[in-house]
Amino acid sequence: MIDYVGSGPYCYTNSLAMVLGRGAPSPTVLETLTGSPFGMQLIAGSLPLFDPYGWDPEIGLDAAIDLLGWRCERSQGGTPEAALNRLKTAAEQGPVLVGPVDMGQLLYQPGTPTADGGDHYVVVLAVDEDCVYLHDPHGHPHATLPNQAFLAAWEARSVTYTDAPYVLRTGFVREREIREHDALRHSFSAAVRWLAGRDDLAMPPGSNAGAAAAEGLASLVTEGLSQSTRTLLTAFAVRAGARRLSDAATCLSAVGCTDAAGIAMRQAQIVGSLQFLLVSGDDRGAAAALKRLAPTYDRLRTALTLCL
Repeated sequence: MIDYVGSGPYCYTNSLAMVLGRGAPSPTVLETLTGSPFGMQLIAGSLPLFDPYGWDPEIGLDAAIDLLGWRCERSQGGTPEAALNRLKTAAEQGPVLVGPVDMGQLLYQPGTPTADGGDHYVVVLAVDEDCVYLHDPHGHPHATLPNQAFLAAWEARSVTYTDAPYVLRTGFVREREIREHDALRHSFSAAVRWLAGRDDLAMPPGSNAGAAAAEGLASLVTEGLSQSTRTLLTAFAVRAGARRLSDAATCLSAVGCTDAAGIAMRQAQIVGSLQFLLVSGDDRGAAAALKRLAPTYDRLRTALTLCL
């Protein structure tokens, strides 16, 4: 098994690693602890994501922080002026994990502003009267943005999984010493629940999870993808999904869950293969790959159950 090392859309994971500082677990471990690799969803019949139904980065961050024995202060909302003051005060005490923000409104990114930038997380280093100074894990260390422009991004109007603007986490403190392997093993019960599906959440019409989501996306590909869905898959979802699964396989192998690791690695290979198929227009091949992916979610759940 060759571990993947390279770039990828790991904004909240890399941001968390930055604020935890030296000695923080690798992004491979952090991403697995969030629970993101353990499922797939197709929302309203048209929005495919390689993460569990009901999961979002806010849930994932809280899970990873707790599993590692840390705590932090999370705050949100207020007026733009109050939020900026809150951010400035927090940054005076140390780096601040900020997000979600609207990536399409981060005006140092080429091609912005845009309405379809997606959600994003950054680490704010300082705030003065004119600018916010930050590390953007999407390839922009020591970026700057005028205060009002940053507030427009931080309002996160386009982000559907948060019901309040101006979310930040600060004051990270380690309360318990927990080994990475122990944190990973403690995360498996949640991973099994994600793979089993959330029966406490009502799905929007046309939505599916796990095997049904893979089958549904296969049908969507066969019928003809919209350009926006194809772009979402090739610019983000496939890249994130394949890496998450590869990282999960690495972590599962490290703690001795070899059967589950093998299934997760096979999932990573199938999802990763979608990139060329979708970019080149081989939709028949992409649909076939998704049908091969579908039964692996139940297999992974069964294998993970044996690791509890």
